[in-house]
Amino acid sequence: MRRLPPFLGEKQDLEHGAYHQFLNAGKKSLALNLDSHAGQEIFLELLSQSDALVADDSLPLEDRLLFQANPKLVVTKIHDQEPELCAVARSGLMSLTGQPGQAPAVLGGRVPTLAVGIYVGVATAAALLTCKKTGKGSLANVSVREALESFVEQAMVEYTFSGTITERRGSKGAITAVSGALPCKDGHWVISQIHRPGRWTKFMDWVQDPELASDPSLAEEENQHKRRDFIMDRLDKWATRFTKTDLVEEAQRRHFPASPVSTPLDLVDDPQLIARGFLKEIDHPEFGRIRFPQGAIATVLGNQLGPAPKLGEHNNEILTQLGYSAEDRHTLISAGAI
Repeated sequence: MRRLPPFLGEKQDLEHGAYHQFLNAGKKSLALNLDSHAGQEIFLELLSQSDALVADDSLPLEDRLLFQANPKLVVTKIHDQEPELCAVARSGLMSLTGQPGQAPAVLGGRVPTLAVGIYVGVATAAALLTCKKTGKGSLANVSVREALESFVEQAMVEYTFSGTITERRGSKGAITAVSGALPCKDGHWVISQIHRPGRWTKFMDWVQDPELASDPSLAEEENQHKRRDFIMDRLDKWATRFTKTDLVEEAQRRHFPASPVSTPLDLVDDPQLIARGFLKEIDHPEFGRIRFPQGAIATVLGNQLGPAPKLGEHNNEILTQLGYSAEDRHTLISAGAI
């Protein structure tokens, strides 16, 4: 993750990756060579004092050694890992994203990888709860492929029950006829006009489009699906007269699900994220005072997150806690264990 672009401060190294800074804030970094016997011994000592381990298939230690070090340990293994692009394609999710008639597209912002992370978090939490009740450790397995395939569920259900194949619609909704991202004065916004009795009439009271209002058959969901491109084209022209704030606030007032398409710059100054304490100002040693995601756990515990650690930044601190002297640490460095 440290190697993933974009990089901050125009320095393409292990310390300036934006994803590293975002996702590793508040953590400590211990750099070990797990191909060495001494490195493995340190790792097992650390596990003896740990609650959980999250690892992939590259971990060069057998499961029995992990549980010998700590019988109450929770181990979450991530399987079926491959490049994100390949994983999304294999799962079927990529067939649903992109412009119609063009090549499929992968979701941006590393969303697929973060989605798998949610499953890893849930699996680990469930195993920790089991350990608390039974006093025994356990092994949880998370498949990247199966985790991503779960996000294709709605398309699979739609085909199973109606025979409808969900196709790529670009920025327009594939399941709900009148839904998608529309251009407006200052960017884009999203509307989802869910079909309910009388909802189309209320929607037309707001939009005031003569061509849409002149066809009463569009109040029927079946006809909305048949003419959804025509409807969305008319809404495109209508929405360009307003800002996304105007549109979203009015949609919410009229009880239509809507949202602005926020840019990263919008989020940095988002009053809701600031008011709820998700974004906190921190003093970064290199970038000065900046707003940074605090995270749910840190917020609940009242912890103030520090910047993401440099690689191996806490080697001395952690090894000292494990009982290694300065001389021991020098020997470990000479042996290539750290």
